[in-house]
Amino acid sequence: MGADDKLRFCRKACLMTKVPHKPNELAALVARIKTWGRDLGFQQVGITDTELSHAERHLQAWLDAGLHGELDYMARHGNKRSRPADLVDGTVRVISARMDYLPPDDDPLRQLADPAAAFVSRYALGRDYHKLMRNRLQKLADRIQAEIGPFGYRAFVDSAPVLEKPLAQKAGLGWIGKHTNLINKDAGSWFFLGELYTDLALPIDAPAEAHCGTCQACIDICPTQAIVAPYQVDARLCISYLTIELHGAIPEHLRPGVGNRIYGCDDCQQACPWNRFAAPTREQDFLPRHGLDSATLIALFGWDETTFLKRTEGSAIRRIGWRRWLRNIAVALGNSGDPTAIDALKTRLSETDPMVREHIIWALDRLTAAGVQGVPSRHP
Repeated sequence: MGADDKLRFCRKACLMTKVPHKPNELAALVARIKTWGRDLGFQQVGITDTELSHAERHLQAWLDAGLHGELDYMARHGNKRSRPADLVDGTVRVISARMDYLPPDDDPLRQLADPAAAFVSRYALGRDYHKLMRNRLQKLADRIQAEIGPFGYRAFVDSAPVLEKPLAQKAGLGWIGKHTNLINKDAGSWFFLGELYTDLALPIDAPAEAHCGTCQACIDICPTQAIVAPYQVDARLCISYLTIELHGAIPEHLRPGVGNRIYGCDDCQQACPWNRFAAPTREQDFLPRHGLDSATLIALFGWDETTFLKRTEGSAIRRIGWRRWLRNIAVALGNSGDPTAIDALKTRLSETDPMVREHIIWALDRLTAAGVQGVPSRHP
């Protein structure tokens, strides 16, 4: 815990005269917190305690099985991820919030059906959500503080060892589906999560009940069979992991399954029947930028590094860097069966980065095997 966080928790010991203690006062405060949250653009706010022993056992079993691949950060910090009070001293409650991000009038299936189109996961089409949601959570904390005086809190948006989905489920925001994403029966799964850890002993919400039943649409649709069992994803097979988290070469046997997905994969969410209830986002910052919802593979492969950095400024995409960006698009071009992809790939055959070059050569060889005309028989 940093100095600022310690200060927030220490302040309360000196200035807590306005903090409510009676059950009716605390319940009234919770009602106001949820109203303020909606006013700030959150679609739902819930509150839970910090007991995560079941989630801790599930996480440890997943790690022990090696299903996290190179996601080493999931194994760091000991049990701080599943024990909020170990991460932020004094935490007794978590205020969990969700915010819709699905673009309006979105047609991802059209992009997936066009092998020449570049598919980007819906969450990454607009500006990076981390800063926006963290600012909103800070404003929520400020509003609470204006009401009751200084209190202990810390805001998180996918920025520390936090089990955000189990916390959100306990807070009543939804249940963890068989694809391991959170699903809300009235809003689907196209939303971000954020948390306020706090030392306020607020009344808690009832956890959400699961409604997946016998459905396994998400399992059946996965292009690489990464959902190896209900509620169990092998990250090493997941296209989101392969195109975002993996730093080295994408395993060759998995490349065909990537299709034209160049950053992430939404197939399991698109297949989920509960997403028929999903509402489009009202946040302007989450709307697609630079035509990424309709871009072609060839157009994006033509970006130089300067263009990549400029057009991904403020975007989650920038974190993969230009090198992995080219790697991902080369794989997609190899899967496209498009003769016009050949010249685009050939323009980068002199690429000095050995990983990128290897993926380009693989793509040209794949087009050759598919009978596409114009691929050189030998690559320099």
